[in-house]
Amino acid sequence: MTTDASPDRKRDVSIRRAERVDLLAVVRIEDESFSQPWPYDAFDRFLGDPGFLVAEHGGEIAGYVVADVSHRFGRRLGHVKDIAVHPDRRGAGVGSTLLSRVTAVLAAQGADSIRLEVRRSNDDAKRLYRQFGFEPLRRVSGYYDDGEDAIVMVRKLE
Repeated sequence: MTTDASPDRKRDVSIRRAERVDLLAVVRIEDESFSQPWPYDAFDRFLGDPGFLVAEHGGEIAGYVVADVSHRFGRRLGHVKDIAVHPDRRGAGVGSTLLSRVTAVLAAQGADSIRLEVRRSNDDAKRLYRQFGFEPLRRVSGYYDDGEDAIVMVRKLE
């Protein structure tokens, strides 16, 4: 069985900056992936940002990531705000390819570390993030509207 990290599967995934024409596909993936999806306008605000990337697989938008860099306490902190893969494309290397590319984008913008939040119950996502060097930092009680806790994970960049 081919795993998410298989080089053969990753070659079939191309990554580029999101464009306005991608927004409906992005919102559809968001709606299918999360119980508290971002609205269209939230994605629209990130158009043009280097950390808003889409993945194409099989000629269609298969996933996306939204990330940025902020200044905090004299440091440049990357933040993966949202990442999702279409349910039919999971396991094809899309998520790992997106995470790899956005890590490079954030590093190029001077981030010295990257953080993200993940549902405590989302074991698949936590496993992927650990493969990319993210470590749990803390739990945030009731982070999501439905009361579920979030795990804040961090990866230091060198």
